[in-house]
Amino acid sequence: MKYAMHEAKDHARETMRGIWAAALQPFDEDLAFDEAGLRANIRHWVDDLGIRGLFVAGKQGEFWAMSLDERKRAMSVAADECAGTAGTIMSISDQNVDTVLELGRHAQECGADYVVVHAPMLSFVHDRGPVLYEYYKHLCDRLDIGIAMWSHPDSGYIMQPEECARIADLPNIVAIKYSVPREMYVKLTRMVGDKILVSTSSEPEWLDNIEELGWQLYLCSSPPYQIQTAKDRRMHEYTELAFAGRFDEARRVRDSLDPVRDAFAASRPAAKPTAHGKYWQELLGQVGGRVRHPMLDLTEDEKAATRAAFEGCGLRL
Repeated sequence: MKYAMHEAKDHARETMRGIWAAALQPFDEDLAFDEAGLRANIRHWVDDLGIRGLFVAGKQGEFWAMSLDERKRAMSVAADECAGTAGTIMSISDQNVDTVLELGRHAQECGADYVVVHAPMLSFVHDRGPVLYEYYKHLCDRLDIGIAMWSHPDSGYIMQPEECARIADLPNIVAIKYSVPREMYVKLTRMVGDKILVSTSSEPEWLDNIEELGWQLYLCSSPPYQIQTAKDRRMHEYTELAFAGRFDEARRVRDSLDPVRDAFAASRPAAKPTAHGKYWQELLGQVGGRVRHPMLDLTEDEKAATRAAFEGCGLRL
């Protein structure tokens, strides 16, 4: 570990800054874990795109379709590739708390910087606050690494700001990825912005959140490597302009990416977001690969439509 548990919040404030991206996990034609492909993507993301940190083995990475050993391997590969060049936050989310702890201990051992744990499914529970607090406390008591909360509708509910604020007092809770309506994450930022880092995955809102809420961290989704190339780093550019307080210039750069955002969204089949994201990566020269069940691959017609949208979106290759 690079810090003691009681130093986790300060360490995160110092090191979790800028754009952190969620890694899609490449699988080859036989649906095997493509380690070489993951390594190649990481080098491109960090070296060419300037991405400051990676979120590994999460929903974007199809963690539900990977074995426990594969999830550990993804963490080890990312920690190895990012060592000294970028930060890592490993998703150790699982409904089984023993699995969460096993993955968390592996993250500590392999050199990860932080871990992230999504809120568990809570069937039949109507008063979630006490359950959620004890859940995160159980993890904090057993892991030394900095832990980020993660709340999103896939859990069947979203954590309320008051629930998150109580959990934020735990010593090694360092951040939250809060996939909720803006008014909720604004409220939480005002409640706990001096204790933990608050972020959300919406890239179009990132600039406004730097300016209006003083955010320092984009945590995180796939746009950082899907709307940028080595020759066209406009997300990086508008982020740095915003950090420098040059907001008018930053907005012009951000808004210039609207054709890319529109092309990506318009070409994405509603039932196939992961396959679409991976194919878009391939069009960018990255390693995409196939998806595992229950996700569906693109048809040839869907690939053709995506390719046409990509070619007209204005990204410089």
